[in-house]
Amino acid sequence: MQKLRIAIAGAGLIGQAHMRIAQDSRSCTLSAIVDPSVSAVQIAAQAGVPLYTTLEALIAQDRPDGILLATPNHLHVPQALQCIAAGLPVLIEKPVATTLEEGQRLLTAMEQNETRVLVGHHRAHSPIMAKAKEVVDSGQLGKLVSILGSAMFYKPDAYFADGPWRTQVGGGPILINMVHEVHSLRMLCGEITAVQAFTSNATRGFAVEDTVAINLRFASGALGSFMLSDTAASPRSWEQTSQENKAYTSYADEDCYTIAGTHGSLAVPTMRLKTYPRAEDRSWWKEFECSVVGMVRDDPLKHQMEHFADVIRGTAAPLVSVRDGLENLRVVDAIALAAKTGQLVRL
Repeated sequence: MQKLRIAIAGAGLIGQAHMRIAQDSRSCTLSAIVDPSVSAVQIAAQAGVPLYTTLEALIAQDRPDGILLATPNHLHVPQALQCIAAGLPVLIEKPVATTLEEGQRLLTAMEQNETRVLVGHHRAHSPIMAKAKEVVDSGQLGKLVSILGSAMFYKPDAYFADGPWRTQVGGGPILINMVHEVHSLRMLCGEITAVQAFTSNATRGFAVEDTVAINLRFASGALGSFMLSDTAASPRSWEQTSQENKAYTSYADEDCYTIAGTHGSLAVPTMRLKTYPRAEDRSWWKEFECSVVGMVRDDPLKHQMEHFADVIRGTAAPLVSVRDGLENLRVVDAIALAAKTGQLVRL
C-alpha cells in the first residue's frame, strides 16, 4: 500500500517528535514542514523535506494527504479550520482548543464538512492504557468503586524562567497538565459528572497554582481523588512510571493510578492485579489472589500515527474525536471553576 504523505505544522519539540515518527512509519511519510521560524530552515533541511511558512502555501503548492498540527495552542482551531475548508484530514495536538466556544466552532465546521479530525491525546494509543481498559471492561474488578490518581512531579526553575507566562493564571498544571489526566480517567472509568477542587500556590508563590487536590464523581457512581502538583519531588506521574517517553527517568515500582472495584483492584502502569478468588467470600480478612497483567510497552506516538493513517483512509473512526477533546476541556474548565469558587461544579 502506498504511503500517505503527512505534513507537519510546527517544528518545536513535539513537532520534531512527530517528524521522526512519520519518517519511520510503515503507513506514512513526512512530506513537508510548515513553520515561519528561522530555526525551521535547518530542521527541514535535516529532514530532507520542503519548508513552507504558511498552511496556505503548503496547500496550494504541495497538498498532502493529511496535516498534523503541532503548533501553539491558540493556533489549533484557526489552522484546523483552514484544513477543514481545504478538505484535508487533520490531527490536532491537545488541547483541541483554548476555549469551549472555539472548540464548538471547530466541531460544527467538522460536522458540516464531514472532515476527518483526530485529536492528539496520545495516551489513548498507549498499549498500557489499552490493557488497563481491557481489565476494567472485563469485569474482573467488579463494579467500579473508586480511583486514586496522581500527577506529581517537579518542574525545574528553568521551566518558568524560559516561559514567564507559566507563572501567571492559565500557566499552571490545571490547564497544562490535567487535560492529559482527564482523558485517561474518562477512558478507564467513564464520564465525569461533578468535580470539587482546592488549589495552593504556597510553595512557589506564583500567581498561578502549583498544587491541586481534586475530587471527581463518575456517571457510574464511582468516586475519584486526584493529586496534581508541579512542585512535588515525586515520581508518581505517568511520564515517570510508564517508561514510554525515554526522556524521563522512570521508576518501575511506582504507579500513578489505582482503580478499585467490588471484586479487586488494578494498579497502573505496573499492572499489579489483586482480586478475591471467590466472589462469595470477600472480606478484608481474606487474602487476595495477586498477579501482574501481561502487557507491552511501546511508543504511543507511533501507534497514533498509524491510526491517523487509518483515519485518513476511512478505515477507522478517530479514537479521540473532537467531541472527546471538547469534553476533556470541559472537565478541566470545571476543575478550575471549582477551585476558584470553592463549590461543587456539575457537568
